[in-house]
Amino acid sequence: MKICYLDAFSGISGDMTVGALVDAGADWNALEDALKSLNLPASFRVDKTKRRGMAASKFHVEAVDDKKHRHLPHIEKIISAGSLSERSKKNALSVFQNLAEAEARSHAVPIEKVHFHEVGAVDSICDIVGACVALDLLGVEEVYCSQINVGSGTVNTEHGVLPVPAPATAELLKGRPVYSAGPEAELTTPTGAALATTLAKEFGSLPAVRLLAQGFGAGDKDFPARANVLRVLIGERTRAAESTTVKVLEANIDDSTPQVLGYAMERLLEAGALDVTLAPVFMKKNRPASQISVICAPNLAEPLSQILFAETSTLGVRIFDAERRVLARNVEEVETPHGRVRVKYTDLGSFAPEYDDCRRIAEAQQVPLREVIAEATRAFERLRS
Repeated sequence: MKICYLDAFSGISGDMTVGALVDAGADWNALEDALKSLNLPASFRVDKTKRRGMAASKFHVEAVDDKKHRHLPHIEKIISAGSLSERSKKNALSVFQNLAEAEARSHAVPIEKVHFHEVGAVDSICDIVGACVALDLLGVEEVYCSQINVGSGTVNTEHGVLPVPAPATAELLKGRPVYSAGPEAELTTPTGAALATTLAKEFGSLPAVRLLAQGFGAGDKDFPARANVLRVLIGERTRAAESTTVKVLEANIDDSTPQVLGYAMERLLEAGALDVTLAPVFMKKNRPASQISVICAPNLAEPLSQILFAETSTLGVRIFDAERRVLARNVEEVETPHGRVRVKYTDLGSFAPEYDDCRRIAEAQQVPLREVIAEATRAFERLRS
C-alpha cells in the first residue's frame, strides 16, 4: 500500500500541498489537463524555487476573478463537471464539504448560505482539486499527517483582522494535534487544514514505510529563520513493527462505584479508544482508589477526556504523549462447525481468533464461547500447516 505523509512542520496550505506532490513526482502534464477541464478562467504553472536554501516547487494559479464569491453547490458543479477520476472528485467534494461546514459553524449561518471568500476563489478550487488529483496520480491509497504548526499573530481577511489560527482553520483542526512555532504569520490556511483533516487517516509520527520519494512545496513567504515548505514523503507500507504516536489519558478516582467505572470503560471503547484499563492504586492519606488509563489516537484525546469528565467523578485528567510499536497484522477467515471466524495473525507466528466474531456465534447458537474460540484456533492451525 502506497501512502503519503504530510510533514507540516511549517504549516500547510493548498498551493504548498500541490507543489510538494508535484515535486515528489506527480505528473504535471496530467495534473494541468485535469485542472483545465474545470473550465475556470485561470492558468497554472509550477516553478522551481528555494526557501532558506531548500529546493522546492511553487504552484501558481493565475486567475481572472479570484475574489468572486461562490456557494458550495456552484463549486460542487464545477468539480463534478471536470474530467477527473471518481476518487479525485469524491475527495475534492469531501474537502469542500468540510470547509463549508467549518465556515458555517464559524459564522453561525446555515451551510447553504455560506459563500466562500478567499476559500471559494478560483485559486483555492484549483488548490484543492489539484491536491486530490496529484495524490491519485501518485497512486496514494492512504494519507497521514504530522502534528500541524499553525503559526501565530494575526491575518488580514475579508472579515477583517483575525487571530491565527483563523476561526475556520481552528474549527477544522478540532481534536487534531497542533502547535505554534516560528514567525508570527498564518502558517496553516483553511484550505490546508481542510485537506489535511479530510484526507489524513491519522495524525502523528511517520508510519513504517519503505521510502520512495519526497517533495517540498513552497509557501509564498521566505522567512529568515525557517524553510517555509511543506514536505511530503511517499512510501510503501512495510510489515515491520510500526511506530505510532498515541495519547495516554489517566485519572485517579476514589469515589465512583464499579458499575460507573465499568460503564465509563465501555463508553470510551465505543468512542474509539485503543485500550482502557483499570488498576488499583493508593492515593494520598492511603485512600484506595482506581486509576483509569486510556490509550487513543491523538485526535481523540479531547473527546475522550470529555467522556471521562461526564461519566466519572474525576476533576482532572493527565494527558501525555507516548510511542507504541505495533506489529503488522493480517486477517484470515476460517470455517468452523458453527460459522466463519476472522483470525488476526502476524508474520512472527502469533494469532488470535476475533473475539467479536466468536462471541456473536456463541450467543446466536447457544454454545460456549471457549468452544468457538478453540474451533477457530484449530481451523487456523490446519490452514497454516
